[in-house]
Amino acid sequence: MKQFSAATPPERRLGPADGSMSAQPAQATPQTTPRARGARGGPWRWLLAAAGVVLVLNLTLMLWWGWQPDPFDVAEVTRAELQQSGGEAVPGTAFTAATIAIGETLLHKPGGFLHNDRLPPGALMKNGPSWECGGVMAIRDAVQALRDGFSRAQSQSIENLDVKRADMRFAMDPKAWVLPAAEGSYQEGTEALRAYFADLANGRAVFHPRADSLADYLRMVEKRLGNFGVRLGAAVGGGLAPIGIGEGSAAGAGNPGGDLESRRVTEVFYCARGYAWSLLHLMRAVEQDFGPMLADKHAEAQVARIIQDLSGAIKRLRSPVVLNGNGLGFFANHSMVAASYIARVNAAMIDLRLLMEQG
Repeated sequence: MKQFSAATPPERRLGPADGSMSAQPAQATPQTTPRARGARGGPWRWLLAAAGVVLVLNLTLMLWWGWQPDPFDVAEVTRAELQQSGGEAVPGTAFTAATIAIGETLLHKPGGFLHNDRLPPGALMKNGPSWECGGVMAIRDAVQALRDGFSRAQSQSIENLDVKRADMRFAMDPKAWVLPAAEGSYQEGTEALRAYFADLANGRAVFHPRADSLADYLRMVEKRLGNFGVRLGAAVGGGLAPIGIGEGSAAGAGNPGGDLESRRVTEVFYCARGYAWSLLHLMRAVEQDFGPMLADKHAEAQVARIIQDLSGAIKRLRSPVVLNGNGLGFFANHSMVAASYIARVNAAMIDLRLLMEQG
């Protein structure tokens, strides 16, 4: 027997002339093609792609700009400044050249000066601007020592005008970004120091490598290092609260400022590294300019110890983030490692200052 198919017969429609039935296939349900879907989602897709590119670019620049500059050779930058000024090496040229080189590094490193940026990626960074803040603090201390001590024969003598101008320019708030911008003021300060260097190398200015002037400079550095040591101590999770960070009597009673310092400890960490990086070069310059006086007081080993500990304080950070673990827990505490180096440097600074104050 014949088997009949159960398929649905084609639809029959009347012809235009005789009304006969004609076979017409059933009309398919309209479907969205891939091209149509792409046309409708195109703008959003391109916007997301552009946002991804911008994000990757910003992250790449943040990593690059936040990289700590390599230390420079103080003797080499001194020779370069001497060739430019046409003078000869005398006591003070190494210290002044190191201060100039630190300022140039802050202004012309990758990304430039970031502390006063108002747009990404500089405005989103914390490590680079905080590191710069430490460098600015070290320059201010060095220039103040030049103005009040090294460039003057005695307290009643006339101060050097170029050093005075440099001190005023570096006093600019690093957050100032317009009229005038901080980097413009710092560049003028660097040029004022370069003018003093030229006069010093050509015999038109003086630098007195005295023990009392060096002791005054070391006293300023001690206060900076003590401040960093206490603030880095706030990174101790569940440990003792740092003393003296809060204001008024509250600092001694529970220290409410300790919680704030714990949240900002990463910024303090990079600021301390920036100060230590700059101080390393300045102490190498002190080793050159004050060499005979240090030898007379048998302080050369003390300066070498300071330089060694400062080199340890600015070692490369192997972790992508600053870890502030709790005590002897699983995670490291980078801030406490830095605080340890800072404390050792500060103790050596005190011993060196006492040697300078002795007859």
